[in-house]
Amino acid sequence: MPWQSQYTPKLTSAEHAISVIKDNYRVFLTGNCSVPQVLLDALVQAAPNLCDVEIVQVLALAGDEYAAPEMSPHLRINTLFISDNVRQAVNEGRADFTPCFLSEIPGLFSSGRLPLDVALIQVSPPDEHGYCSFGIEVGVTKTAADSAKIIIAEVNPNMPRTLGDSFIHVSKLDYIVEVDYPLPEIRLAATDPVSDQIAQHIAAMIPDGATLQTGIGTIPDAVLKYLHNHKHLGLHTELFSDGVIDLVERGVMDCERKTFHQGKMIAGFLLGTRRLYDFVHDNPIVELHPTEYVNDPFNIARNDRMVAINSAIEVDLTGQVCADSIGTRFYSGVGGQVDFIRGASRSKGGLPIIALPSTAKNDTISRIVPTLKRGAGVVTTRNDVHYVVTEYGVADLYGRSIRERAMALVDIAHPKFREELAEAAEREYHVPKWVVPCMPKSAEEN
Repeated sequence: MPWQSQYTPKLTSAEHAISVIKDNYRVFLTGNCSVPQVLLDALVQAAPNLCDVEIVQVLALAGDEYAAPEMSPHLRINTLFISDNVRQAVNEGRADFTPCFLSEIPGLFSSGRLPLDVALIQVSPPDEHGYCSFGIEVGVTKTAADSAKIIIAEVNPNMPRTLGDSFIHVSKLDYIVEVDYPLPEIRLAATDPVSDQIAQHIAAMIPDGATLQTGIGTIPDAVLKYLHNHKHLGLHTELFSDGVIDLVERGVMDCERKTFHQGKMIAGFLLGTRRLYDFVHDNPIVELHPTEYVNDPFNIARNDRMVAINSAIEVDLTGQVCADSIGTRFYSGVGGQVDFIRGASRSKGGLPIIALPSTAKNDTISRIVPTLKRGAGVVTTRNDVHYVVTEYGVADLYGRSIRERAMALVDIAHPKFREELAEAAEREYHVPKWVVPCMPKSAEEN
């Protein structure tokens, strides 16, 4: 049967498609730069006539209309990673936050722990065989769509056709809404002297032939700038942005020495600009796969010399890493940090790295702290942490005692806070403030 005969009868308006959503339904909203904007707008318009519809999402780069206070009786957001548009709603109790490793989120849907009634997705136009690509967001969305009872899809010609395990046939779609709008764009972050110094420390650690996990943000973007003289780098990451394109075009990132998916850049989703979307379109070096595959620590570890670069809000003197909250105030989520820290630690020659500026709020707050704030979430445990990097250097914590860890972290803290951190280490962890090396007695003393 030609795919067109299955496609055309499913064409409808956003309003009609959304009308299948009923009270108490659980609806998955695909995220990142792939949020189906027309469908979301239609859902917001229909919301006053609905009751207790739960919207499950991860990172959604969209407006906050569906998270407004007046929507609470109608649409209840349950987010597995807190994006800017829902942070206030979560911390005011109008939306829910469900913590989960990124690698395990798809399993919540496929196992039926979070059964989905509807999935709202955005895909590319079908190819000659009737397959649409999930484009720039495969990670969580593919499994969510496979698990939902009803799939409502926006088909957008601006969505690039990415390769890998990234396709869905038109026969699987229940309602199709054709749209034509440009995808949102996220531009590279402007670097600063602190981020540049951190990036230089990290770049010096990375060997030729390494495979990188690098996301989006000031520090990851800065690291990429300092890798132009490296050779045969690879990529296995939950997401990447425009910054890797220069490395590919310079021949630095050729993926030739990867020991898992050799010759391929592997990711779950993309955040970037039109340049990135054009780069990945039908590009055989790029493969997108579901997150349960990309972020599986055992798959990550199959890459020799795996370098995982992740950030933190604060790190205590024992090595505990908080990356999801500021005290009891939820800020982001677990994401893929633990997946990649554990994967890189199992990798032959791997480097699990936590990178953060030494201070916050114009050098008024140290991010190396004696103890985490009350209520702060431990994302990476002190047992998992290996390297912590600030602009003042690298602390190698793995296999080190609490005394050695505290001393190493004080050394990479901002100088204005080192004295009080040393005092705290002595008070809280019995670390002598000034450690005097033990010198052997002379022959005369004996």
